[in-house]
Amino acid sequence: MGRKVVLAAFNGDPMCFVHVLLNAIDMEEKGYDVKVVIEGSATKVVNDLAAEGAPFADLYAKVRSKGMIDCVCRACAAKMGALPGVEAQRLPLCDEMKGHPSLAKYMEQGREVITF
Repeated sequence: MGRKVVLAAFNGDPMCFVHVLLNAIDMEEKGYDVKVVIEGSATKVVNDLAAEGAPFADLYAKVRSKGMIDCVCRACAAKMGALPGVEAQRLPLCDEMKGHPSLAKYMEQGREVITF
């Protein structure tokens, strides 16, 4: 297995989020061990991309089907009004750091953290 990385998506701009997905797939195809963490305003984008026929829905579905989405921030999804959709998609939620995912947890696993 190659390098271990976690891609942390914070930006809710769909075009920025798509680059997280593209990089996740590219790295995985190159042998990286990739996990995606979705934080901040990016939590609302997963609901838009889950809609059938949405631009980039196929790319999002590919990342999901490969199990690369490790966690969605519970606090941010709630604040953005995205929590019901995230739960309906059965995406894993993290809240171990005062309601948010702990990036230190991934660093302790030997992962490089890359933020978008």
